[in-house]
Amino acid sequence: MEKELVEYIAKSLVDEPSSVSVQVVEGEKSTLLELRVNSNDIGKVIGKHGRIAKAIRTVLQAATAKSGKHAVLEILD
Repeated sequence: MEKELVEYIAKSLVDEPSSVSVQVVEGEKSTLLELRVNSNDIGKVIGKHGRIAKAIRTVLQAATAKSGKHAVLEILD
């Protein structure tokens, strides 16, 4: 569910939605989501002063709070 949520948000923000990919790495206590977008779209996903990235992380935490999971989002080049 977390993967699809991050993909949906990222695809709606970027100019090239076909280049969006999310890899899930399961850990013992948390889930790591690695978001990759086209290098031209990285600024649109991060936003000014990281505001959009912070908002995506906040939505992700709210979505996983009920299940008791902890999800971490990393935006990679």
